[in-house]
Amino acid sequence: MPLPPLAADARRRLSLALRDRVAGPDAERRAHAIWLAPGPRRFAPDDPICRVHGHAGMYAGGIRALLLQALHPLAMAGVGEHSGYRGDPWGRLQRTSEFIAMTTYGPLESAQRVIDRINRVHRTVVGTTSDGRRYAATDSHLLRWVHVAEIDSFLVAHQRYARTPLTPAEADTYVAQTAWAAEQLGVLDPPRTAGELDAALTAYRPELETSDGARDVARFLLAEPPLPWVARPGFWMLAAGALTMLPGYARDLLDLRLPPTWRAAEPAALALLDPVGRLGTAAVGWALANPEDPRNAPTSSAVLDRTGRPPA
Repeated sequence: MPLPPLAADARRRLSLALRDRVAGPDAERRAHAIWLAPGPRRFAPDDPICRVHGHAGMYAGGIRALLLQALHPLAMAGVGEHSGYRGDPWGRLQRTSEFIAMTTYGPLESAQRVIDRINRVHRTVVGTTSDGRRYAATDSHLLRWVHVAEIDSFLVAHQRYARTPLTPAEADTYVAQTAWAAEQLGVLDPPRTAGELDAALTAYRPELETSDGARDVARFLLAEPPLPWVARPGFWMLAAGALTMLPGYARDLLDLRLPPTWRAAEPAALALLDPVGRLGTAAVGWALANPEDPRNAPTSSAVLDRTGRPPA
């Protein structure tokens, strides 16, 4: 049933606002290159990777991923010194979103070009932390951390917010399907099941630590997001969901815990934040269903099979 005119206009405005932030001023061209361009795709529309990466839970999951990734001091050093996340936060988000969307939904040749471009950039990202440790964006160990923190966050958010979560077998398939792009970026032996993903996260725990850079990322994302005040409440709803999904050790390391005298009330506080995150995610999902969005067009890759042809 068509929406009333005012509701349809509100959906269109919210959809465009989200697309402008996530895809940037070149959003229309990027959308056509990803979802409407002809050519074979790596994944079918009903594959777990397409279901997860097309769900509104990606927004809260993305915030969780950034907070979690910042806890590795060498990965954080590379982000802090080379990504320009404070000077150009939306540019970084747009490049990341293009990589995820293109490698999931885009034509095979276009996906490979995006990967090749990222690999060229990674070769320039090298440096030394303040305590003398060397880092490089081509380090497979660091790339693996970024990958597992990201994929775990996307999966956790999908399982919490999706109307139809993945089955255990589908969750394993999702993790396995994300391994292709990870390997193309230089990750050695990425996890291929949900159990391997959990084990990989656990293995990195001794390397995670509190740092000024990690605290700065948390403050930047949660207290002073680069948005006009009118848009911040919607972002904070998604951030509330991200906080509820963070592991307890991550909230500890990022100083995102209640003061000790109030610590007993923390489970109740998190329980109150959960519906806020759900509401924010539902609003994003409503906006993403905008029929004017190229990804919802009848000829988009959302309804193309692996040959690039609409299914019969």
